[in-house]
Amino acid sequence: MTATRKAYRAALLHSLADPAEVGIEASYEYVEDGLLVIDQGHIQAMGAASDLLPTLDADIEVVHYPDALITPGFIDTHIHFPQTGMIGSYGEQLLDWLNTYTFPCERQFADKGHADQVADIFLAELLRNGTTTALVFGSVHPESVNALFEQAERLDLRLIAGKVMMDRNAPDYLTDTAETGYRDSQALIQRWHGKGRLQYAVTPRFAPTSTPEQLAAAGRLLKENPGVYLHTHLSENLKEIDWVKELFPERSGYLDVYDHFELLGERSVFAHGVHLCDAECERLAETGSAVAFCPTSNLFLGSGLFNLPQAERFKVNVGLGTDVGAGTSFSLLNTLNEAYKVMQLQGARLHPFKSLYLATLGGARALRLDDRIGSLRPGNEADFVVLDYKATPLLDYRLQQSRSIEETLFVLTTLGDDRTVRETYAAGRCVHKRA
Repeated sequence: MTATRKAYRAALLHSLADPAEVGIEASYEYVEDGLLVIDQGHIQAMGAASDLLPTLDADIEVVHYPDALITPGFIDTHIHFPQTGMIGSYGEQLLDWLNTYTFPCERQFADKGHADQVADIFLAELLRNGTTTALVFGSVHPESVNALFEQAERLDLRLIAGKVMMDRNAPDYLTDTAETGYRDSQALIQRWHGKGRLQYAVTPRFAPTSTPEQLAAAGRLLKENPGVYLHTHLSENLKEIDWVKELFPERSGYLDVYDHFELLGERSVFAHGVHLCDAECERLAETGSAVAFCPTSNLFLGSGLFNLPQAERFKVNVGLGTDVGAGTSFSLLNTLNEAYKVMQLQGARLHPFKSLYLATLGGARALRLDDRIGSLRPGNEADFVVLDYKATPLLDYRLQQSRSIEETLFVLTTLGDDRTVRETYAAGRCVHKRA
């Protein structure tokens, strides 16, 4: 036994596979009275407490949560760190909203002190809501990414982030150039990618704010730095799509712009994808690219309804994104509540175990990290959350009526929020404990 070995007893639940591929019953594992054994920041064992308790050394500490559910840590595949201070701003359509709220807010991140302050708030909010991995937009300023990575390194979090590249159709105070965007990104990659549990994402904001020269530079960064990510926006809003057609008349569509500059690949994540055609879904699947489903922001800005059944039909990897600050909550539980409604509005069904998959293993697969996070599989990094069945009086009363783990999970994603997260663990260490 090592000094870092510890065990946690509670109900355990995690995804094994995508329900769309294997069916509901084969997609999850649930242990009503389970034990999660952690050693050196990794999961050593998970299973029934009755089986595992007799195998433990007598002096190992066992932490018991009698009215709680342990799940893998939540994975947010699209969120904007610099927009923390403008979350909940009065909604407009996407392009007006960017000019009115987003760009002025992001201007402040040229100041490293401001970036440090917001990074502390941002990461605390993620952890308070049970999110242990996130794919994050910085601002155009390298200072924003340095501040975020410095804080994440101290907490030993798995975080992927990048400096925005934006050399046109934005205020002068927020633009770089194809050359400086490339140079600054390369320097950040050299400093941060692969350091601890940190990874870098090449981050052109979206096609309208990058010239062809800058998109080509982004493609060059991907080729020169195998293993880095590509993170951008795609087909969020109909006016945005029309704008892309005007700016790139030689291309057949929005996705084709990115494809032309060789930005599609197994570590490419495109936020939103609300208005994709079948051919675009097919191409995303062919290249192994992923889409981040962001229901709260799509509803908030009136952008449209993401077609999850279409993505499933073409076997596109899909993760879940809060998209703060157009998204109105850091909570992936709350985000799943909105995702359920998005499906309902389309006459489709979002099963509770599909919700669990999207927030955990699905996000890990979208990020090509399912060999390390996203489930409670032994050998994985010990990122997990403890969800409190008695977090609020209403939740407590409602769950007393629950007849199955399926019903319990649905109630957690319907009534749950940050109060439901009792504790959050990253690499086996408690990084948030509800007051």
